[in-house]
Order: sequence, then structure tokens, then C-alpha cells
Amino acid sequence: MHNKKSREEAIDELTLALLYLNRFPDGEGSRFNEISWKNYPFGSIDRLDEKELIIKPKRRRDGSYKYAYMTDAGREKARDILSKLNISCDDIYERFEFRQIALNEAKEAAEIEKICFPPNEACSMEHMTERVQAAPELFLVAIDKEKGKMAGFLNGIAVHEYEFRDEFFTDASLHDPEGKNIMLLGLDVLPEYRKKGLARELVFNYCRKEQERGRKRLVLTCLKNKVKMYKKFGFRDLGESQSNWGGEKWHEMDILLNENGTAYL
Repeated sequence: MHNKKSREEAIDELTLALLYLNRFPDGEGSRFNEISWKNYPFGSIDRLDEKELIIKPKRRRDGSYKYAYMTDAGREKARDILSKLNISCDDIYERFEFRQIALNEAKEAAEIEKICFPPNEACSMEHMTERVQAAPELFLVAIDKEKGKMAGFLNGIAVHEYEFRDEFFTDASLHDPEGKNIMLLGLDVLPEYRKKGLARELVFNYCRKEQERGRKRLVLTCLKNKVKMYKKFGFRDLGESQSNWGGEKWHEMDILLNENGTAYL
């Protein structure tokens, strides 16, 4: 006979499940675009925080909660709760594995790059191989578990510089493992995997991973028509960039991760 859960345990589990189901809003400029809950004053939030299932909930002056962000353990537990309740959450993690790129996957990444970007913008096979060799830990790939193929990836290099420059695209030797700023060099998702939330999850997981490593900022450049999308991922638009990569005009955007080792949460 199964032991019955206490009322408090049931509230905590249901709260965690609701946080998970509501964690991505449609607004712009949130912390990695994961606002799990707003105005939630119940003691359950304190208990979930103590169990390290959510991260540093931010209180309003009246004591209610403004934001609550889930930890990896919290999201995993929430998915388990929803599964046991037979509730579908359209979980992207059931279909995709998120991991560091393997050294022998540079060719596959370069082929995806050619599909996702026009010739004047795409990274060459040579430069992609150099990036993978120089900074494999800064390549996050999404693998379709059923097909065993790469569906998309996000990559960058670490530097101590503050502003983006075009040399980052072509000179992997500029990577400094101790660099506090990550210059993102490409977010690629194959056409057949788009509009499923995969790009958002790549960015979200990348942010969390680099935040834990103590990085300060992620910086990228994008065309004007992509600014709105990156704002939804939590990036700030810094205006027109000095970059003229591919003969195009770009916007520079960033997202803050840490300041002096303290998370921006």
C-alpha cells in the first residue's frame, strides 16, 4: 500500500508542476525568458527554495513573489510529477538530448550551418572544425534521440573583450577558456525542427551552463528581423553593431549572467 502524501507535500508537488507548465511567457526581456510564476505568496515557494528546486525567488515589497526560476533538479522533478499525473507537457526533453558537441561532429555542424545561413554569412567547414577543436565545451547541440541526428546547436568562444568583432567568426585562437564573456557565433536549427521551442531551449540551457561557470555576459549579433526573437529569449538590444560580417548590417545584443560571481536572479 502506498503511503499517502501530506497536504503540504501535495501542494508542493502541484506548485512545482504549475511552475513548469507556466515557465515560458510570451513577453520580452525576462531572465533567460523563464518567469515561472508571478505574485505567488504561498509557503510552498519557500519550501521549494529550501529543497533547491527553484532559484532565489525575488520578493516584492508586500512579501509576494515576483519571479521564481526552476533549477535543473526542479524541472526534472516537475516532468516526473506531470508524467505520473498523465499530463502532457509537450516535453522537448523527451525528444531531444542537449549535450556538448563531439569532435567528430564538426562536419555535421558545418552542413547544418550551410542550410541555416546564406553563403556570405555561413561558417566554413575549416572554421567550424577549428571552433570545435578550440572550444568544444562552448558548443551545445540538440540531438534527435529517435533519429540520432543533430537538430541544431549554439556555439561561441570565451574572451575578456566586451564588444563583438568579426574576427571572432574566423579566428578560433582568440578563444580564452578563462574569458568572462561569451561571443556567440551561431544559433542553428534545421528547418524541420523549427517552431517547436528548440532554439529557446538551446539558449536557455546555454545560459544556465555558462552562468554556473561564472561567465558574465553572452553577446551576439543578429539581423534586425531577429531582434524581437532574441528579446523573447532575454537578450537586450544594444543597437547597431560595428560588424559588417557578410556585407550586412547587424544589431549587437547581450544577456547578463553574473556580476562579480553573483547571479542576476
